[in-house]
Amino acid sequence: MPYSKELTVLKKSQLLREKVIHPPHLLDYASNDYLGLAHQKELLHRAFIRLQNSPRHAPTSSMAINGYDWIHKNFEDFLIEFFGFQSCTLFGSGFLANLALFDTLVRKNDLIFIDELYHASGQYPAKLLGKQAIFFAHNNPSDLLQKIKAYQTKGRILIAIEGVYSMDGDIAKVDFAHIAQEYNALLIVDEAHSGGVIGKNLKGYFDHYQLPILPNYIKMGTLSKAYGSYGAYVLGQKSIIDFLFSKAKSSIYTTAPSLFDIALAHENLLFIQAHTHTLHSKLKEQRQALSSLFPIPLESQIAIFPFTNQARMIQIAEELKCNDFLVGSIRKPTSKTPRLRISLNLKNPLMQTQKLCKILQKML
Repeated sequence: MPYSKELTVLKKSQLLREKVIHPPHLLDYASNDYLGLAHQKELLHRAFIRLQNSPRHAPTSSMAINGYDWIHKNFEDFLIEFFGFQSCTLFGSGFLANLALFDTLVRKNDLIFIDELYHASGQYPAKLLGKQAIFFAHNNPSDLLQKIKAYQTKGRILIAIEGVYSMDGDIAKVDFAHIAQEYNALLIVDEAHSGGVIGKNLKGYFDHYQLPILPNYIKMGTLSKAYGSYGAYVLGQKSIIDFLFSKAKSSIYTTAPSLFDIALAHENLLFIQAHTHTLHSKLKEQRQALSSLFPIPLESQIAIFPFTNQARMIQIAEELKCNDFLVGSIRKPTSKTPRLRISLNLKNPLMQTQKLCKILQKML
């Protein structure tokens, strides 16, 4: 059978991925549903009403032809005002958005400097750029500066970081914004795991550091994770967004984002806007519930426990399942080393997170 040998190797090394529908009784500490919005049926109902009031319920074509709808336009306008950027365009997923940013914005003579732990959706197109893509040490502004000075370019400088790194849970340092200003570089911030999670107003990296929105900042975010839907957006200066929309293959040659997903994301973000203070407090409580396991307070809703032995990590994950806790067991190549990834989210009662903490203390 085709690929049977490769599958055998993957299974032997415990790297074979399988589709699993987990029992509903398990407490979910594995998903990216940080605010628990994927379980809010009232918001689902509101999105359905919003869609019912639209002449069509499916996008029917690409946004460049006839797929662009008032549901898309109204949501883009909301995002522009909510985050304080000049312009916005939507994508079907975060992967497609990152593909567009790297493939479209890096022109001849340009260089893009990328954090070595940037998401695979950026690493993939970056590697196709060859010598135009330079990776710097993770969350290390000094290494970035050294590389910018070492690599001379006649074109633009672009810098790509994540607001919160999904496999480590750390927040990108504010220094990257300062470096972007110093070198007149475009700063791409992937806010997939920081939007709705960090910052006084839960608006992500720029909000966390109280940075004013400047013309060289580009904000990419997913509508999944904290926003409880599906799809992605890119915010930035109008000239950047216009060029991206005109040239990005992952927008031009694919159907426009789902109208229902956009309607749902719109309702979910309105909910976040109306309940920011309460959500901020509850997120903090969840992080504090695991504080005894970490020497420094958690920065995000992602708690990481690295292992040197993958078999031991899988064993711990299975033992946690027996205690009704589902956690992420991350293996290569998703991360460099095996790790348990605890995703703290608001659909789980605080007392259950405290219980998980006690169980982990005994196991680890």
